[in-house]
Amino acid sequence: MAVDVDALVDRRRLRRKVTFWRVATFIVIAGALIAGLAYASGVSGLSKRSAHIARIPVEGVIVENRKTLKMIERISKADAVKGVVISINSPGGSTTGGEALYQALRKLAEKKPVVAEIRTVGTSAGYMVALSSDHIVARYNTITGSIGVLFQFGNLEKLLETVGVQMEAVKSAPLKAEPDFYSEASPQARAMLQSLVSDSYDWFVGLVAERRQLEPATARSLADGRILTGHKALEAKLIDAIGGEEKAVEWLETEKGVSKDLPVVTWTTNENLEELPFSSRVSREFGKGIGSALINPINDAKGLIPRGLTLDGLVSVWQASDAADNKP
Repeated sequence: MAVDVDALVDRRRLRRKVTFWRVATFIVIAGALIAGLAYASGVSGLSKRSAHIARIPVEGVIVENRKTLKMIERISKADAVKGVVISINSPGGSTTGGEALYQALRKLAEKKPVVAEIRTVGTSAGYMVALSSDHIVARYNTITGSIGVLFQFGNLEKLLETVGVQMEAVKSAPLKAEPDFYSEASPQARAMLQSLVSDSYDWFVGLVAERRQLEPATARSLADGRILTGHKALEAKLIDAIGGEEKAVEWLETEKGVSKDLPVVTWTTNENLEELPFSSRVSREFGKGIGSALINPINDAKGLIPRGLTLDGLVSVWQASDAADNKP
């Protein structure tokens, strides 16, 4: 059988070219993937070892978070951090969550210059967090204020009657476990709750008066639950300037002597990942992607439940949580 030598040579050349381009394509894709994962998994966080301004995001409903409190403590001890920007986009949350965050940030402010930037929303406990800074910046149309405290509870008595369910209880005292969800609250229970709310409210108003250097009567007049634009908040002396993060950084540079042109680096509660080997961080990002695909549907289902129903106890929250979920 005759062999076409030229055809055989051409096929081998074509095979070598195809193999070359396959390898080259694989290398390019692998390089791009590794570079992307390296960025996402915190290799860019190496900048945290050089001088920078730390950005602390406070987003969504505020609850007490031990990881966040520990992160703030790490920032206070980091020599590379020359200033801090608290970036707020929150409608508020639990009073204890706001209090814990406020106190942690006040301790941080004793060691580092701290400025707050309120973005779309910074109300109730979100505004409380802003009070921990020494300077507050907000956009002209930022929604802020809503200074106050709330205790909500439901009454399903009529619903239970409809389905034929009757609840009974034996108590050690009339106010034990009051209010419940299956009967109307007694006058004594309402008085107890009002005392609870008033005590927390007085504390919040005192905080506003102290931190904003307002007369107590003035602070109380502003603490009637109203919301304000950033422009009106500036007139009421609840904030110090109109602008965004660049305005906040400008204050750090001009008023606190922070060096110009320092990068602003976001700190998150996953900072400990920077200590992991690079290969481990890459593996983690693959796992995160798979996990997100499985968990997101569950999170979407949770979104059907109003966030107000998932908070226990006293809350300081403006009821517009969806507005704060629109993160950039």
